[in-house]
Amino acid sequence: MEIGLVGLGKMGGNMRERIRRAGHTVVGYDRNPDLADVGSLEELVSRLEGPRVVWVMVPAGAATQSTIDALGRLLSPGDVVVDGGNSRWTDDEKHAEELAAKGVGFVDCGVSGGVWGLENGYAIMYGGSDEDVAKVQPVFDALKPAGEFGSVHAGKVGAGHFAKMVHNGIEYAMMQALAEGWELLEAVDSVTDVREVFRSWQEGTVIRSWLLDLAVRALDADEHLGALRGFAEDSGEGRWTVEAAIDHAVPLPAITASLFARFSSRQDDSPSMKMVAALRNQFGGHAVSGMSDQKGADAPGADVAPPVGG
Repeated sequence: MEIGLVGLGKMGGNMRERIRRAGHTVVGYDRNPDLADVGSLEELVSRLEGPRVVWVMVPAGAATQSTIDALGRLLSPGDVVVDGGNSRWTDDEKHAEELAAKGVGFVDCGVSGGVWGLENGYAIMYGGSDEDVAKVQPVFDALKPAGEFGSVHAGKVGAGHFAKMVHNGIEYAMMQALAEGWELLEAVDSVTDVREVFRSWQEGTVIRSWLLDLAVRALDADEHLGALRGFAEDSGEGRWTVEAAIDHAVPLPAITASLFARFSSRQDDSPSMKMVAALRNQFGGHAVSGMSDQKGADAPGADVAPPVGG
C-alpha cells in the first residue's frame, strides 16, 4: 500500500525504512529538506492515491494540531489520518471530531520501540473504528515485531494513546526500581562487583527483562556511571498517567513515586530537604550542613521546648 509519513526524525525516519522494507510505498515529508521525499504537505497528498493514509509523527501539542489542521484542508472524504506521536489521549477525540466533519477518518497510535524499532519492530497500540483501522492494517503489520504479539487494536479513538501512556507509567516504575536497587548495591562494601550482579539476573530470575539488559549494557560502557549526571527528564505521559489515576480514583503509588523521583533529580540542593533539616535541628538539635558556626544544639531555636504531647 501507499502511505504518507509526516515527521522523519529518529523514530519517523526508521519507521519509514521499516515500512519500505515490507514492500510498501512511503512518501515522507519533514521540515528538514535533507530528510524529506517531497517539499510540502500539499505535494505529499498529491503523490498518494485515494483513499489516502497519512501518518503524523511530530511532537505532541501545537505541532500535531497544526499538522492535522493542514491535512484536514488537503485530504478527501474516505482518507485517514494516523497520529503516531505522543499526543494526550484527550486530544484524540477532538482531532477525530474535527476530521470527521470533513469525512476524514482518524486513528490514534501509541508507538514503542525507540532506536531499536527499525530492526526489532515497534510495539503499537491503536484506537479507532474497525473501518479506519482496516485501511492502516498493512502498515501496522509491517511495523510490529515478528511473531504473534506487539500489536493491538486497543479500542475506540483515544485508546491507543491511553494504552501507551500507561505503558510509559509502568516503565517509569520499573526503571526506578532497577535504579534504586543498583544504588543500594553500590552503597555497601560487601558487594564488590555490582555490574556482574546485574548481569547474573539476566537469566533465570523473575526480574529479567529488556530494561535489565539495557542496564547491563550501560554498566558495560561505564561501570559506575561516573560520566553521567543524576538528572532524568520526564515525558508528559508520566504526568498524564498520574493525572488519569487521580481522575479515576485508581491508586498508583509506585508510578507516582517514580515520577516524583525524577523531579527530585533536578534539584542540586533540595528546598524541601532544607526545611526537613531545619525541623530536625529545631526539635532534636540534629546537625545541619552548610552552617559554619551554628550547628546542632547551638543552632537558633534548638533550645525551644516542644509543646506538651509533641
